[in-house]
Amino acid sequence: MTIESTADVATLADRLADVWVELEDHLARVPVLQRLEEGTVTLHDYERLLFNLRQQVVDGSPWISRAASNFDIAHFELRAAAIKHAEEEHRDYLMLERDYVAIGGSLDELRAGRKNLGSEALSGYMFTYADRPNPVGLLGAMFIIEGLGAQRAAGWAKRFQEVLGLADSQVHFMRYHEVADGGHTGDLEAILTSGIIGEDDADEIVRCAQVVARLYALQLEELDR
Repeated sequence: MTIESTADVATLADRLADVWVELEDHLARVPVLQRLEEGTVTLHDYERLLFNLRQQVVDGSPWISRAASNFDIAHFELRAAAIKHAEEEHRDYLMLERDYVAIGGSLDELRAGRKNLGSEALSGYMFTYADRPNPVGLLGAMFIIEGLGAQRAAGWAKRFQEVLGLADSQVHFMRYHEVADGGHTGDLEAILTSGIIGEDDADEIVRCAQVVARLYALQLEELDR
């Protein structure tokens, strides 16, 4: 990896900000999130959302671990960060399962579920990318996924509670990620501004962020398909 100037880092930040704006535009057109915003969302909508998210969430720690195994010693900082991140996230799906059961869902049915079209595409992309030598571009994926947890998850949880009268114990997965992913985004920002990201790496990070942003929105659009 090559050292990047302050101007280049600012450019990377600006480019990722543009990707985020595109993601927000896609999310604004997702039917279940539209109903959530309008206050017409149902408990069945929330149950479906958890059901569909769980099938992808279980893959989170495994693809991060796979990425960690493909960083060489020259990328030690990224390997160490990925190992730490995988360890922190490998039980996240259990929180989601508890929320699902708390609203009356069947744990057996949840665990027997399959990924929807968007989740299949997202997980497939993440594992394929993680198999590359030194998959630095996955920092772009983290920018999207951790950013959603830090910036949107708590707001979604609060709105579900307002509309459906849910208890904190029924939205714990989303509320937890506001804090946990807030810490992860801080770690990510430190890496992106550390000077270890080269120009080619920056291009890969932005491209990966673009793909993951689109696929994440797609999994929310394709509930149950």
